[in-house]
Amino acid sequence: MVPTRASTLVDHLVHWTEHGPDEPAMTFVDYERDRDGVQTTLTYRELHERVRAVAVGLGRVVQPGDRVALLTPQNLDYAVAFLGALAAGAVAVPLFPPGYGASSDRLAAVLADSDPCCVVTSTPLLDQVEALVKEWSAQGASSREVTVVAVDRFTGETFDDLAWATRPRPTVEDVAYLQYTSGSTRVPAGVVITHGNVVVNAYQAMAGHHVQRRADYTTVSWLPLFHDMGLILSIAGPVVAGAHSVVFDPLAFVQRPLRWLQQTSRYPGVVTAAPNFAYDYCVKRVREADKAELSLDRVRSFANGAEPVRADTLRRFYAAFAECGLRETALRPTYGLAEATVLVCVSPMDESPTTVFADSDALALGHLEPPAGPAAKRAELVSSGAPVDQELRIVDPVTCRALPDGTVGEIWIRGDNVGRGYWRQEQTSVEVFRAVLRDAATGARAETTATGGWLRTGDLAIWHEGGLFVTGRIKDMIIVDGRNVYPQDVESTVEDAHPAVGRHRTAAFTVPTTGGGRGEGGDGGEGVVVVAERYRAADGAADETGAVARAVRAAVSAEHNVSLHDFLLVEPGSVPRTSSGKIARRACRQAYLDGRWDIRSGSIGRDL
Repeated sequence: MVPTRASTLVDHLVHWTEHGPDEPAMTFVDYERDRDGVQTTLTYRELHERVRAVAVGLGRVVQPGDRVALLTPQNLDYAVAFLGALAAGAVAVPLFPPGYGASSDRLAAVLADSDPCCVVTSTPLLDQVEALVKEWSAQGASSREVTVVAVDRFTGETFDDLAWATRPRPTVEDVAYLQYTSGSTRVPAGVVITHGNVVVNAYQAMAGHHVQRRADYTTVSWLPLFHDMGLILSIAGPVVAGAHSVVFDPLAFVQRPLRWLQQTSRYPGVVTAAPNFAYDYCVKRVREADKAELSLDRVRSFANGAEPVRADTLRRFYAAFAECGLRETALRPTYGLAEATVLVCVSPMDESPTTVFADSDALALGHLEPPAGPAAKRAELVSSGAPVDQELRIVDPVTCRALPDGTVGEIWIRGDNVGRGYWRQEQTSVEVFRAVLRDAATGARAETTATGGWLRTGDLAIWHEGGLFVTGRIKDMIIVDGRNVYPQDVESTVEDAHPAVGRHRTAAFTVPTTGGGRGEGGDGGEGVVVVAERYRAADGAADETGAVARAVRAAVSAEHNVSLHDFLLVEPGSVPRTSSGKIARRACRQAYLDGRWDIRSGSIGRDL
């Protein structure tokens, strides 16, 4: 029987194993063993065999519904462990090994919140993970004894057919995994994703990228597999479609971004994705001499999401790689979030990205209007397209009334891909996942919680001419003299103000202007602070801090009519990011308030 949206990921894996056992399922490219990459591929038969072994092995130590934390490196073992946990009826918790680059405090916080009874890793990391779990358990963070297992030891065992045949079989209503948010605006929370949610979103992604099952379709990704976009792009989507997934480590991309484009050049019908900064990173780091080997004409989609999409980035990337066969229509701005599994909107297939110029003053007041004249301040917004098999409304976040087109409001969505809620946060789950619209005229409830069930995303956007134009996050909004100023717009202005400022390395936020510390002597209101990393290649940047600050202050004042309370130019690598690569503005703000910035490279107070 052909699996459908009412089937689980494991059902799809079994189907493709039966109907194409020798087709490639997943390839890992190891750039640690060789700088040119060493490929290891599992066919669908081999992947299925390993998943069965892990499911049977886990079945000896976990019960259905138990949480299983994945602290496995980014390689084939990660996919095997994830699918094996699901096949065992457990609830997977996609995480990362200690020392992987994300915060150890975040790892400890997620382990404490999810309270797993089993942690899966690989043999090379077994001792390190066992020590971590022992320390974590000794602190009283776990309510039970935690078993640590190596996924590769399961796959080396003799297979038990009876145990596989009699294992608990989850349904689409059962919980598949907890997707912990990256924490750009709050402490990480675990989104409860069911087996049905993940399969539906995989089908939505296939529809959004016009993908047919197994037909000339390959995914290529360096995104972390514990992140929502990486998980769906590299594991769930290909398994549902019976397609080939090619993955490598994020560090390999950072070291040499050419590798990403090389891999996308090698396969037909490639769908790939990355945050906005990755596209600028390629423009900056890929040499002209290396472009001759690239053939990007077969790439179906370069999806751009997970952070605000910038029009100038799209133009720079296209200009840099058009000579390599890149089609402008392959650039696909998207919108999504973990609470909706991942994908919500994607720009239309075979159309160039759509942008619109908005009058900045009108936008600050919540309306989309064309610039008043040639000299008027303007902001260029990028369309993320339309929702894929989901309902979407733009809503006043205070009155909960739907807003007309061209008005800034909160994005509310509803669909079978929306998660069940936040793990162990019932009240917040009701507020966020089961919101109810009110009648636009009377303000009365237009529907009940049962019939409503809208997800409040916390993101602001405008619906205009059939497309979603995301403008920012509610919690990140900067309010100056009653005007809304979007932090990403200020950050973009700062990055363009002086060559010593690194691109995609800037955070803008507000702080109280009373009390001690930097900015002392304020008026009792809120002041805007910008923290920016110095560009590594900028000559003499450490000696020109005053000039940088003056250029930044002048640019922000002219473009946004905002007088900065403080500006810090800090060392490269100082500005904190979330696990998905977003600028963690709230962490930046807290570090500023705590006086924890290392400003030896220079910082400028409001008195200059």
